[in-house]
Amino acid sequence: MSATYEERLNAWVGKQLVRPTPAADPVNVPMIRHWVEALDVANPVHLDVEAAHATGRGDVVAPASMIQAWIMRGYAKTVRPQAGADDPYAEFIALLNEGGYTSVVATDSDFEFMRELVPGDHVSADESVESISPEKTTGLGAGRFVTTVKTYRDASGEVLATQKWRTLRFKPKAAAQAEPEKPQALRPRAAINLDNQFWFEAAKEHRLVIQRCTACQTLRHPVGPQCPHCQSFDWDTVEASGRATLYSFTVAHHPRHPAFDYPLVIAVVELEEGTRLITNLVGIAPEDAVIGMPLELEWLDADADLTLPVFRAASAAGEEN
Repeated sequence: MSATYEERLNAWVGKQLVRPTPAADPVNVPMIRHWVEALDVANPVHLDVEAAHATGRGDVVAPASMIQAWIMRGYAKTVRPQAGADDPYAEFIALLNEGGYTSVVATDSDFEFMRELVPGDHVSADESVESISPEKTTGLGAGRFVTTVKTYRDASGEVLATQKWRTLRFKPKAAAQAEPEKPQALRPRAAINLDNQFWFEAAKEHRLVIQRCTACQTLRHPVGPQCPHCQSFDWDTVEASGRATLYSFTVAHHPRHPAFDYPLVIAVVELEEGTRLITNLVGIAPEDAVIGMPLELEWLDADADLTLPVFRAASAAGEEN
């Protein structure tokens, strides 16, 4: 008697989904440096050997949040898997697709770290299915929560970390026929609280302000209640000039949010004052964006309740000023 779909699906519980896969490269300082600089991580133990020694460590250590970065497959292997390869993961996804669960959204990730990674560690990872829920009705559509566990090991097999990873695999709702025209979608909102309210209120007045510690004069962004340098809670603000340079950027094509126009250029800009801000570039084609190019501030009045700073390429007159 042939197994039902439910039986075939539940047969995957406890099975290995991804076989032990070694990282392409060992843990190394250049990659740690990229990560630390991109996320502006202040802890010196990641790059300064003397600072690491002062804390009792034998060498610099990789940020714990980098654990996934060492074993990522890379773009080419993601979009062009080997034809005919024995791939349990592809087989599992094909079974979910057979049941109509063709869409996916991540719900949560829970890490447990056993030790820090040091240069020279060669990480490998495997992944197994821990549980598959019965079909649930969600706002996205009928779906199943799939929980897997990734185990990260070093070259000797010692467990470095585990990651419990839960996704919702769901059947996308069919588009309604002849739906009435919907109003323009609103941009996603930040969580406004007593610590950041001042920044958004200034933006409504078309003023780009930077939080400043009044004890040590350090400027900081993102805003926060305490200075990360001297731990003072006293602060005021200074108004930014509006001049900046393009520090980094990426171009988003998918998934699309109805409040944005695409392709969407998401940028990290470095203000003339030295702090960095995540924003959008406007008035420029993605292929014309160049790291280091001068930028100038422009204001986006997204709706009655939200005004945001965006940036465009600096005009010749603006550069002279």
